[in-house]
Amino acid sequence: MSKKSDKAKSPGKEKLFGAEGFEKYYGELYGERWEALKTAFASEGSAVEYKIPGAEQSYFLDSASVLAALCLPLKNATDILDLCAAPGGKTLVLASRMPQNAHLSSNERSPERKHRLSTVVQTCLPPEISERIKTSCSDGATWCTRQTECFDRILLDAPCSSERHVIADPKYLNTWSPSRIKTVTTEQWALLSSAYRLLRPQGILLYSTCALCPQENDDMIERLYKKFNKDGNSFTLLEPAPDISQILKFADNLRLPDFEKTLYGYMIMPDKQNGAGPIYFSIIKKNYSFIT
Repeated sequence: MSKKSDKAKSPGKEKLFGAEGFEKYYGELYGERWEALKTAFASEGSAVEYKIPGAEQSYFLDSASVLAALCLPLKNATDILDLCAAPGGKTLVLASRMPQNAHLSSNERSPERKHRLSTVVQTCLPPEISERIKTSCSDGATWCTRQTECFDRILLDAPCSSERHVIADPKYLNTWSPSRIKTVTTEQWALLSSAYRLLRPQGILLYSTCALCPQENDDMIERLYKKFNKDGNSFTLLEPAPDISQILKFADNLRLPDFEKTLYGYMIMPDKQNGAGPIYFSIIKKNYSFIT
């Protein structure tokens, strides 16, 4: 049975633009919490040094990103896909946890970002792990036109509004408008529906963004319900169970943030978690095919 969303109401439809429009939009969305979020955005964040024995270099990534990647179960997985993988932090977390007989496809559509991804894989992983990773440069939204149901685990960290970066960059802040959200949600849906088609029955997909607005988060999962789960049984949502068994030896003094429940997923919010995030994630287990 499909769930009805109780998502936050979007701010009014008056024309909003630039820094003033951004402030009004998210101020209405988050109310009194918005000031605390802005203060948290200005902090240094919550970076984790990820160093795998045998690798040439360390990699630093947000502890919220570490947690999200730890919430994709990898036990018994053999074919794993990181669909939008650059710059490579979540790929490292997946690679360091995957079973010894597993292979990871790490994809990025931008040639420049794919080059950076390949460099991270080669320098931040030991050869015995990096040799089981294939990096590719492809549009994840169209991958499903070439293959279907070929991966048993997929991580989709989708391109998003990334409000934390917008608010820190006057170039993006001064040209912001709600059309930015409309553009990225179109892209996100193409990627999510492609990823779902690429997932084998009994496989697990983790969808994540670093966006604050519900259109890019819970609304995407609600749309997945309407498209692929009309009988209410085609997929189920899993609760997070972060796998920390391996990571503790790769990240010294690691303190993982807590998460807040949303209708279809979970949020890690920087105002409550010492600057970590924001990250949204939802964990989807495909029970059987219901693809149209």
